[in-house]
Amino acid sequence: MEELRNNFIHDIIDADLAKNPELKIHTRFPPEPNGYLHIGSAKAIWINAMTAKKYGGLFNLRYDDTNPSKEDNEYVESIYEDLKWLGCEPSGGIFYGSDYFDACYEFAVKLIKEGKAFVCDLTAEEMRAYRGTLTEPGKNSPYRDRSVEENLDLFERMKNGEFADGAKTLRAKIDMASSNINLRDPAIYRIVHVDHHRQGNKWCIYPLYDYAHPIQDALEGITHSLCSIEFENHRPLYDWVIENIGFEKRPHQWEFARLNVTHTVMSKRYLRQLVETGLVDGWDDPRMPTLCGLRRRGYTPAAIFDFVARAGVAKSYSVVDYELLEHCIREELNESAPRRISVLHPIKVVVTNYPEDKVEYFEVANNPAKPEAGTRKIPFTRELYIDADDFAEVPPPKFFRMKPEGEVRLMGAYIVKCNEIVKDAEGNVTEIRCTADLETGNGMPTDGRKIKGTIHWLSSKYAADATVMLYDFLFDIENVADIPEGKTFDDYLNVNSVTKIENAKIEPALAEAEAGDRFQFVRTGYFVKDTKHENTFNRIVGLKDSFPKAK
Repeated sequence: MEELRNNFIHDIIDADLAKNPELKIHTRFPPEPNGYLHIGSAKAIWINAMTAKKYGGLFNLRYDDTNPSKEDNEYVESIYEDLKWLGCEPSGGIFYGSDYFDACYEFAVKLIKEGKAFVCDLTAEEMRAYRGTLTEPGKNSPYRDRSVEENLDLFERMKNGEFADGAKTLRAKIDMASSNINLRDPAIYRIVHVDHHRQGNKWCIYPLYDYAHPIQDALEGITHSLCSIEFENHRPLYDWVIENIGFEKRPHQWEFARLNVTHTVMSKRYLRQLVETGLVDGWDDPRMPTLCGLRRRGYTPAAIFDFVARAGVAKSYSVVDYELLEHCIREELNESAPRRISVLHPIKVVVTNYPEDKVEYFEVANNPAKPEAGTRKIPFTRELYIDADDFAEVPPPKFFRMKPEGEVRLMGAYIVKCNEIVKDAEGNVTEIRCTADLETGNGMPTDGRKIKGTIHWLSSKYAADATVMLYDFLFDIENVADIPEGKTFDDYLNVNSVTKIENAKIEPALAEAEAGDRFQFVRTGYFVKDTKHENTFNRIVGLKDSFPKAK
């Protein structure tokens, strides 16, 4: 796993340890199980897991399952699978926010008894109206001065199911004139008559995140609650809950900038919409920014964490170029992926001076840069396939591939010369007839002539059929935060985000590949055997790397 480089969070922890050398660092990752994790989640996982590892501490997984109307066990299972895949199994244990419902309720009763919480009858719209603005203070709820006895009675009746959804809330009694809107008597409990995926119908009132989260952190012994920057303005409420409940060991919240990536949407609500409307092939569609989508696309945990590490840990907003992620996986696969041959757009070539019944095998490298990777043998026969892109009847300048009366090297095999072109009634090229210099089997011409072009090929007799999926960005717009007013994500969906090639040809060894195996298709790109559809290969990334090299 990519090591976590020093950053402002570690400066904070170092200062805390200087004051208290016995402090046991304890972090957590608290996903809401209402969707699948995405690459932005990977940053939060990496920061929390690697921080705990660096300081010899503990790392918890805690499902934030306090909103039962949106949660599902499918998401619970997928989150854990993603953490395992990333190599970040929680060293401190697996927990659920719902484990603490009883404690949250008792602490709420404590706040009521101390005059720090009250039951409010205002509707959601009325609460917003009473809340004020960034420049104007709010005003007190008419129910703010209810007696402790009345509040205790109403809160218990809320728990017992006597009131409809939204009829009442429990609110913290803080300061309606606070400059921080989050401290203007925030709701800490709401009524929701929905069964919980773990608790069933035990509860019909549920704590809100800003109230439940600090309690969960304190009860688990979390020392540093590391979260994304949108929670920075919520930190005073986090501290208020910890202080007023009276925890002796007090966690503290610190925030870092979210991971924003070009051509990508991180909204789980919108990603769910894409899945439910059938615009993508499920949460694991290889175009999706979900971790399961990236896994199916062929990305590796190492490449994802390398990307996160290079993007850095800071507090300021930024957008990271998706090409950096492509650069990371390309670097890894250039070293590790075995080379194989595919012909995506096959066109038949007949070597007219080669015997019809002959088969010979040419040895080619599994990775030319790594001799230790070994070699394999490719069958050569009279009839071959080459890629249509490697032939031009009317070639442009400096075209060194196959062309009429031109010579080209068949990779690892003979030099051939194009002599004749066969077309169908519509004028489409159906066959190219060549002659081979049979003295040049993987060697140079004896007369010293130079052959500038090399193309890949497959025996038509031994090649296997495959479907190849070519993926591009899901969104045309680079920075989705720049969508003009009146437009939506839908307006920028890339209609060419996937190309399906159904008649591709692959070398025999690829037909035996296991789902999830990764390869470099020579001269084409890096591909992975799909985990969902038979005999299908997904393009991970092309060969060309346009990302600036580090100096």
